Amino acid sequence: MGITIIFKIAAVGIIVTVLSQVLKHSGREEHAFLLSLAGLIIVLFWIVPYISELFETMETLFSL
Repeated sequence: MGITIIFKIAAVGIIVTVLSQVLKHSGREEHAFLLSLAGLIIVLFWIVPYISELFETMETLFSL
């Protein structure tokens, strides 16, 4: 796992936060919520393979 995934997550977080604030101030709170949800789903799709790899590593480490 490289540091690039951390930068990608940070970039998505910053972009989602800025766009969400713009949408909230323009009165489109539903769209802001959907944007936040989409950002969360994108980040989860990036993170799930790393979590799977972590569990596989732990399983091989603790298997007898």
